[in-house]
Amino acid sequence: MLEHERIGSLLWKLSVPAIIGMMVQGLYNIVDAFFVGRFTGTLGLGGTAIAFPIQMILMGIGMTIGIGGASILSRRMGEKNHAAASQALGNMIVLALVAGVISMIVGTAAVTPLLRLFGANDALMPYAKDYILVILLGSPLITFSMVASSAARAEGNAKVAMNTMILGGIINVALDPLFIIVLGLGVKGAAIATVISIAASCAFLLAYLLSGKSEIALGLHHLRLRSAIVKEIFAVGSSDFARTAAMSLTSAIFNNILRSLGGEVPIATFGIIFRVISFVFMPMIGIAQGAQPILGFNFGARQFDRVRQGLSLANKSTTAIALVGFAVFVFFPSQILSIFSTDERVIQMGTSATRWLVLGLPLVGYQNIGTSLFQAIGKARPAIFLAFSRQVLFLIPTVLILSRLLGLPGVWLSFPVSDVIAFAVTYVMVVRELRVFAQLSKESRQQAPHPGMEPLNVPTRGD
Repeated sequence: MLEHERIGSLLWKLSVPAIIGMMVQGLYNIVDAFFVGRFTGTLGLGGTAIAFPIQMILMGIGMTIGIGGASILSRRMGEKNHAAASQALGNMIVLALVAGVISMIVGTAAVTPLLRLFGANDALMPYAKDYILVILLGSPLITFSMVASSAARAEGNAKVAMNTMILGGIINVALDPLFIIVLGLGVKGAAIATVISIAASCAFLLAYLLSGKSEIALGLHHLRLRSAIVKEIFAVGSSDFARTAAMSLTSAIFNNILRSLGGEVPIATFGIIFRVISFVFMPMIGIAQGAQPILGFNFGARQFDRVRQGLSLANKSTTAIALVGFAVFVFFPSQILSIFSTDERVIQMGTSATRWLVLGLPLVGYQNIGTSLFQAIGKARPAIFLAFSRQVLFLIPTVLILSRLLGLPGVWLSFPVSDVIAFAVTYVMVVRELRVFAQLSKESRQQAPHPGMEPLNVPTRGD
C-alpha cells in the first residue's frame, strides 16, 4: 500500500484516522477545560494551566520514543527488513516503560519546585498540585500509549491508533462529570478521569500488539535493548522532545511573565486560549502523522517523486485547516471563551488576545510538515533545529522584548512574529532538501534497479 497506492488516497487513508483520533484527544482536553472552568472557577483553570506543561513533557517523552521508533519502522519496512522492524518495536516498548517509571519517580519527588518554576503562586499551587500528582502517577501509561500508537501508524494501520484515541476520549468525557461534579473532586477528578482513559487505551493497544494482527512480530527476545537502535530512536525522535520541551519552557516563561503583569486572570486566560488553539493543531498533527510513514517508506524504497508528492499534498492540507481555524478565532473569540468561563475579565482579555495570537496560524501547518519530513527520512539535526527554533530561538526572545515594550499586548503579539520567522526558515530548509530529492531521483532513473541493490541508509545525525 505504501509503495504503490496513489498518494492522495494514501494520505487520506492514513491521515483521516489520525485526524479523528487527534480531534477526539483534543476534544477531551476541551471537555476537561469546560468542567474545570465551570465548576472550579478561574483558579482551577489557572492551576491546570500551570500543570499542563509538565503533562506535555511526559507526552514529549512518549513522542520522542514513538516518533523516533516509527521512523525506523517505516524505513525498515520499506527496505523489506521485518526482523529489524521487530527489534525496533521491542526497544520502543522497553524504553517507553523505563522512561515512564523514571518520570513518575522524579516528577513526584520534585513536584513543588517544578510547579513554582512553571509559574504557580500561592493561590494556584493547591489546584496545580492536585492535578499534576495524579498525572505523574500515570506516566508509564502515557509513554506506552504514545509509543504503541506510533508503531501502529508506522506500519500503515492508522485505524488502530484512531480507535485507541476514540476509546480514551469517550471514557474521559464520560468520567469527567462523575469525578469533578458528582464526587466533588475538582481538578483532581479531571486528572483521575484522564489517567483512567489512558489506561484503557493502553489495554487496547497491548491486546493489538499481542494478537498477531500487527505486521510487525513481537516476542520476548525483541524486548532486549540494543544500543544502536536506542541511539537512533533518540537521535531521530529527539526533535519531538525538543519541540515539546520547548513548548513547556515557553509556557513556564509565559506563565511567569503573565503572573507579573496581572496574576491569576492572564494565566487562566492563556490556559483557555492555549487549549482551544491546540484543538486546531490536532488535525494538522494528524496529517503529519499520516504523512510520515508515506515519506519514510518511499524514501527507504528510493521513490523520491512519491516523497515530493506526499510532502506537497500534506502542506496544502494543513494550510487549509489552519486557514479555517484562523477565520473561526478571528470572528468568534468571545463566544468561544464564554463556553469555558463566566468571568468577564477572562472573556474580555481573551477576546483581544486570541485575535493577536492567531495571526500567524496559517503558516504553522507548513512548519509542522517540514519537521515531519526530516524526521521521516532520518535526518535528526534539521528536525531538531526546526522543532526547537520556533519555541526557543524565536518565540522566547520575542516575548521577552515585546512584553517589556508593550506589556500584555506584547505577549500576545510575540506569537505571530515568531511564526513568520519560523516559516521563512522552514521554507528555506525544505526547498534545499527538495533539490537533493530531485538529484537523487535523477540518479535513480539513470541506474537500472536490480535485486541486490543495497538499501538506502542515511546517517541519523547528518544534515
